[in-house]
Amino acid sequence: FQYLLLGKEEENVYLELKNVSKSFGEKEVVKDLSLSLPKGELLCLLGASGCGKTTTLKMISGFLKADKGQILIDGHDITELDPEKRPVSTVFQSYALFPHMNVFDNVAFGLNIKKMDKAVIKTKVERMLAMVGLANYGSKDVTLLSGGQQQRVAIARALVNEPKVLLLDEPLGALDARLRKEMQTELKKIQKEVGITFVFVTHDQEEALSMSDTVVVMNEGTIQQIGTPIDIYNEPENRFVAGFIGESNIIEGVMIKDFLVAFDDFEFICVDKGFPENEPVDVVIRPEDIDIVQPDKANLKGIVKSVTFKGVHYETIVTTKYRDYRIDTTDYFAVGLEVGLTFTPEDIHVMWQMGSY
Repeated sequence: FQYLLLGKEEENVYLELKNVSKSFGEKEVVKDLSLSLPKGELLCLLGASGCGKTTTLKMISGFLKADKGQILIDGHDITELDPEKRPVSTVFQSYALFPHMNVFDNVAFGLNIKKMDKAVIKTKVERMLAMVGLANYGSKDVTLLSGGQQQRVAIARALVNEPKVLLLDEPLGALDARLRKEMQTELKKIQKEVGITFVFVTHDQEEALSMSDTVVVMNEGTIQQIGTPIDIYNEPENRFVAGFIGESNIIEGVMIKDFLVAFDDFEFICVDKGFPENEPVDVVIRPEDIDIVQPDKANLKGIVKSVTFKGVHYETIVTTKYRDYRIDTTDYFAVGLEVGLTFTPEDIHVMWQMGSY
């Protein structure tokens, strides 16, 4: 697949991967991957373990060499450069801080390697610590900091070197749920303040959707879809994306003609077009888009199979003639009750079946 971010002019491309591939032995982990993005974007590589997202990140950083293809930053080919010569910095899940150094010296490490003037180093480090909310922590022992504070130190150490691209490999994975959400907000804020390109790797769908300007969904070394979080969630391009991002009811159907799709013995008006007539398709309806009504007010009817309280809603499974539908609703419906299921044309999303596009 070849992707250029929608709505972005080609001359604004800042980080570009051209037909990049990587194999380990006989297994091709990244397969002819191409993508382009502009300066200042927060792009997330999203996928399950083994999909190739971390390998892609490591090829950008130089920790792994691509078997073929090109990697360019700001128009310059960095494919063959050693990691230390690339205009990138990396933040790891483990933070990789130096336990024998205090906070200030950890952040200043890269600048000291460059033998910069001590006054300049002091100014840069203090400014970066203030940006990540650690203004008075320079003399602190990093081993005594909380996980969130250690992560901020790692980010400051990476950013103080003024990279053109910051790479983040599951940097929030070691944090608890509450702190993770706080740091998602902080990372997004920092990224906007420094204005550089972030490439963020995660397997967490919610994290990707809440933080990113652009999401790249990967599977088995290829890009399945690229777009804004809203596009990825509301307009998945195939069954894999629909199933991986959020919860979905995925139904095999037939596109009768433009704006008319058939599934489960009924024809439904939809908003999709551009498919051949009578084309086999996959239909996605999100659980929150289905309403439970009286049986005589709907074509689809079924029996409530199970109800699970989720805090803000009930996860309700309704068994119809052909399948189980999941519905997320704030109303309670008892197990065994006969109900009807309704949804609007806008709630139906029609996709090409895998392998047919």
